[in-house]
Amino acid sequence: MVLRQFICIVFLIAVTADLSWAGPNWAQWRGPHFNGSSEAKNLPTEWSKEENVKWVTPLPGASGATPIIWEDKVFATSLNNRTFDLEGVCIDRNTGKILWTKTLGIGFSDEGRGKNLASPSPVTDGEKVIFSFGTGDIAALDFDGNILWQKNHQQDYGRFQYNFGYHASPLLDDGKLYIQVLQRDKGNPGPTKEERHPEHSYFLCMDPNTGEYLWKHDRPTDAWDESREAYSTPMPFEHDGRKEILILGGDCISGHDPETGKEFWRWGSWNPEHIGHWRMVPSPLSYDGLVYAFAPKQEPIFAIKAGGNGKLSDDWVVWKLEDKTTDVAVPLIYKDKMYVLDGDGRFVTKLEPKTGEVLGAVVSAAKRSTAPPNRSG
Repeated sequence: MVLRQFICIVFLIAVTADLSWAGPNWAQWRGPHFNGSSEAKNLPTEWSKEENVKWVTPLPGASGATPIIWEDKVFATSLNNRTFDLEGVCIDRNTGKILWTKTLGIGFSDEGRGKNLASPSPVTDGEKVIFSFGTGDIAALDFDGNILWQKNHQQDYGRFQYNFGYHASPLLDDGKLYIQVLQRDKGNPGPTKEERHPEHSYFLCMDPNTGEYLWKHDRPTDAWDESREAYSTPMPFEHDGRKEILILGGDCISGHDPETGKEFWRWGSWNPEHIGHWRMVPSPLSYDGLVYAFAPKQEPIFAIKAGGNGKLSDDWVVWKLEDKTTDVAVPLIYKDKMYVLDGDGRFVTKLEPKTGEVLGAVVSAAKRSTAPPNRSG
């Protein structure tokens, strides 16, 4: 029920804005600047089932994905609750009419465990849209709904090993499609460290026009069990002329060469005791020469100085925030300020992103739960 409510709310927010705004398209998870912000104007700050609603369109079932927008089209994913088909959906942004629906895989729903497999968000370059699902199914379609290519990562590289299913969204950047699979040891898990497979997590690059795999880079980690798992999305970053793809998960953050997948650097010291249930949910973030790592379970936020090589020491940590941090929500960079949502406490903190100075905070007026935060993973 939670996921069904979520997709309805997303569509109310997404379509109530003045459609004449001249801001950029929202072509993938985290938006045009990869930080959750855009230049869109005249957006509503209040809504209900009737207020500020242009249209509402029922979907075949639940989804945990973000809808994306390109000009007059909205693309979404959905699990059909009747057939369990995994579907890509194209909607007219002006009217809410479903223009086409395409079945792209077969899934299942276990909402109590967060395993709805229509959770990765689609991406588009304005000519084609790429849908990805937790089954490993991935397909590119033109804007008329014709399939251009279709693959399945599990068939090509082995069964996913996740406690809560695969949810990471793809990244489309600079003419390449990037996929990360940060998962627990194959065997799920082996009884001893020696029986595990430390390089089973990997980073993929694909040609978005053909679906051809361009390279696969193994990403080893010292993390154990569920702490190896990440639901985050890779993010592009550039500093001093060096382009990177940032990956957060497996008890570390790392920067990779977009052309080869080779790891330039990595840092991570938030889990020295190798706690085994610290799965990663938020995606990495960057701003003006800093990259940000968000330790799980509302542990600290770390700002890391860019430009390093190899395994970085804690001397590269510029600042950290230890109070009212995040477990699931990705912080926002907007107008040179960072906003951090503590989803359990419903508490928003405003920060100076260069120094970590707290500039303000607000607690939601909504009723707060008296139960302790869920730290079990």
